[in-house]
Amino acid sequence: MGSYYPESKVEINGFMARYYDALLNIATFGRYSPFIKKSIELMEIKPEDRILDLGTGTGRNACLMTKYLSKKGTLIGIDISQEMISQFKKRCLNYPNAIIIHARVDQSLPLKKDEFDKIFISFVLHGFPQYVRELIIKNVFEALNTNGSFFVLDYNEFSYEEMPFYLKIPFRLMECPYAFDFIERDWKEILQQQGFDYFKEHHFFQSYVRLLTAKKM
Repeated sequence: MGSYYPESKVEINGFMARYYDALLNIATFGRYSPFIKKSIELMEIKPEDRILDLGTGTGRNACLMTKYLSKKGTLIGIDISQEMISQFKKRCLNYPNAIIIHARVDQSLPLKKDEFDKIFISFVLHGFPQYVRELIIKNVFEALNTNGSFFVLDYNEFSYEEMPFYLKIPFRLMECPYAFDFIERDWKEILQQQGFDYFKEHHFFQSYVRLLTAKKM
């Protein structure tokens, strides 16, 4: 994240932060919005759920999740970027049960243990070294209720060398070095070692992207 991990691209500031959602829509030829909506639909959010959104960004995903919640449900977003936090507050203004906290997702979370029913992280985990990813997963495990669900929306496992050239080039240009390590790892095995089980997978964008769901046991 910025000065903490110079090679990472998960902390976004300036022009990219101000126009993040629009740039994603352009980069995916308008497919990003329906893809996110489908991913959140697959979370099967219940009205009274307590949800944690790690690296919540502009609040786009958070607002979509909050629409499923009743007044008894809560969503807490965590982000390090003040520009993203400002956008979150504007976007989620009409959702009083959507809260944003300024914090780093790679450190101990300022939250109670066993507090959440669902935890969501979208295109953030791949942007860290492996030891930091494992710290994040440990924090998630502690923050989840027993049988709570962890949703990782990120790159699937695949071979960069076997990608078509028209995908290989943008991946190389857009992604940080950590992403190349991320796609080679067995994430179900890693999560299982941390105490998760009962995995589900949903694939998108020619299976290069995956929503991986795991339960805390």
